[in-house]
Amino acid sequence: MAGAVFPWRSANQFELLIDGPAFFPRMLAAIDQAHAHIDLEFYLVEAGNCAETIVHALEHAARREVRVRCLFDGYGSLAFTSDLRRRLTEAGVELRFYNPLSWRRGLNNLYRDHRKLLLVDQQLAVVGGTGVTDEFWQPLGNTCDWHEVMVEIQGPLVQDWQMLFERQWRANISRKAWKPARHFGLVRLPRVPEKGEGMGRVAYADAHQHRDIVHSLVRAINSAKQNIWLATPYFLPTWSVRRSLRRAANRGVDVRLLLTGPRTDHPSVRYAGHRYYPRLLKSGVQIFEYQPRFLHLKMVLIDGWTSIGSCNFDHWNLRFNLEANLEAFDPALTQAVTASFIADFAQSQPISLQTWQSRPLWGRVKQRIWGWVDRLVVNYFGRR
Repeated sequence: MAGAVFPWRSANQFELLIDGPAFFPRMLAAIDQAHAHIDLEFYLVEAGNCAETIVHALEHAARREVRVRCLFDGYGSLAFTSDLRRRLTEAGVELRFYNPLSWRRGLNNLYRDHRKLLLVDQQLAVVGGTGVTDEFWQPLGNTCDWHEVMVEIQGPLVQDWQMLFERQWRANISRKAWKPARHFGLVRLPRVPEKGEGMGRVAYADAHQHRDIVHSLVRAINSAKQNIWLATPYFLPTWSVRRSLRRAANRGVDVRLLLTGPRTDHPSVRYAGHRYYPRLLKSGVQIFEYQPRFLHLKMVLIDGWTSIGSCNFDHWNLRFNLEANLEAFDPALTQAVTASFIADFAQSQPISLQTWQSRPLWGRVKQRIWGWVDRLVVNYFGRR
């Protein structure tokens, strides 16, 4: 590992919150009840009703002398207007941006902070894959257009999330990814607990320097005995993940992929990922494309082990992005995640090898084009 690894912590409480109307009111309530500290780290932050509501709550918190710190990505927050930024700073909020775009930085502009987390009074964490945009939550009607999950965490694990934020907050001054000192944490992945409840750990990626988040996933897939259910909106997995999924299906594990259907914000990425379908289907992997809305959640369930957070486990994310996931071993959370997957599978279109081979010609053409573009880009950066 290029960086230190977080250990497993016990005696935590987890609650799965599905979609913006469930988790944004909880986040706002936590902000309103904060006494001392509020920290936010988000990638996508755009002006709109959702951002207006969050900014209003942060203003009030700062004016009652709560220390409020916001770390937003320099690219993902381009639509976060100067007026909203001014309101935060005038209220006393400390505002920083990760890697602001600059033509002088060239390819370094590709490095982004993709993490999503809220920390309150060092006692509560809300982590997952949401952004602060109207797609995730419309406050007026309490509705959402994008399907997403967050997890509310209480217990000793919150301190590790706090450490992850603190390190990046300080490192952001020099616009560099966090390189934790060796005296912190572990040097290798800890064993997954065989039993217990309230177990959790922080898994993270730091822009190709540290990737325990994907090493942990591959290890879990390789050791799976019953089921592997994985949801991601952008299906461009690394070779090691694809190979592990195929091998698991070949040995009889129930492997299911919950992927985005035609409703997506990046059709080109969806078509590029289609090139992986045939080999996976032939290996026995089941593929479901979610139909009602854009599926944006990133969630994995493997024999009771869960991983939920910001990471899509694609080669682009793992090369350029700061990512963070909650890994948990908790029966109550496992039950909630299982129920969420079952509900989503029921609203998805199953893809069989026969139907895939008979898809329209235009779909095949777009797969070829965008698959070729993706390979070209990946090979280019691989050589660099």
